[in-house]
Amino acid sequence: MKNGGKLQDEVDDLFKLPLAEFIDARNALAKRLKQSGRANDANLVKTLTKPSVSAWTVNQLYWNHRAAFDRLLAAGRQFHKAQGSGLSGKVADLRGSLDARREALMRLSDLAQSVLSDAGHNPSPDTIHRVTTTLEAISAHASASDGPTLGRLTQDVDPPGFELLASFVSDVGAGKSTAAPARTSQKSTATATSAKQKTARDARPLEDKRQIDDKGQAAQDRRERQDRQVRIAAAKLAVQAAKRSLVDARARAQNLDAAQKKANAEAKEAEKRKREAEERFKHASAAAEEAAKRAQTVGEEATAAADAVEHARRTVEKETKELESLFSELR
Repeated sequence: MKNGGKLQDEVDDLFKLPLAEFIDARNALAKRLKQSGRANDANLVKTLTKPSVSAWTVNQLYWNHRAAFDRLLAAGRQFHKAQGSGLSGKVADLRGSLDARREALMRLSDLAQSVLSDAGHNPSPDTIHRVTTTLEAISAHASASDGPTLGRLTQDVDPPGFELLASFVSDVGAGKSTAAPARTSQKSTATATSAKQKTARDARPLEDKRQIDDKGQAAQDRRERQDRQVRIAAAKLAVQAAKRSLVDARARAQNLDAAQKKANAEAKEAEKRKREAEERFKHASAAAEEAAKRAQTVGEEATAAADAVEHARRTVEKETKELESLFSELR
């Protein structure tokens, strides 16, 4: 049990990771399990499939935004409870649970966009729609023991359809349409003659059939209206998601435009510094050439001066010898 519990925690940790890290982490976990002698657990882990982006997003909502997620589940359970307890006097409860479910979906849809954006994924209207559809399915399965494993989804979950809601609408319509005729039937039965009673009994199957047909049509009409309302709600969610994507895109475009302007300004400043450096280099090169010329001139002058010194020294030596020779003759 200890190893089993630990394995479940390790598997949960896989589905909490960024999507790009799932495969490597799964393979590493399978390898560790195999090396520790748990080959069966390793094989089980190897079968885990990398989630789709939308399924991964729903997993993150479950792990990181549990309060909002639990409100959706509670709304789904409340709807099933209200429907199963009988519809007499429960219409307000059903509508309240549907309103709570819709608010929870709106909140989770907003959070899904943040989750996707923060993780570097595109919160496109299509992705948000698939996330919302899966959340609706999870809400519908809230009271089912065989529902999807929360926090470990790998694919989108299809909702069970509108059967539950359609039956609710149908039953409400039936309750309203049959109340008055029932009272009328009781009154006519109390006052009619036996002949009329027989006629009424003979005619009742046709009337019942017409009532059933009318109820069925009314239920169908209500189902279609409910279907339209759900599609409208989904369309509104998609529009809101598209608007948020547009706002984000505009913000990114503005940021990129500002970054481009800053880069252009920095490029101009760098070009200016380059020209200034080239100009300074040009002046420095000219000064170096001038200094080299002066050094050459000074060198030439120094050489000439050295030659002159040498010539003067020799002249002095020559004249000194001649002077000494004259002194010798006088003696």
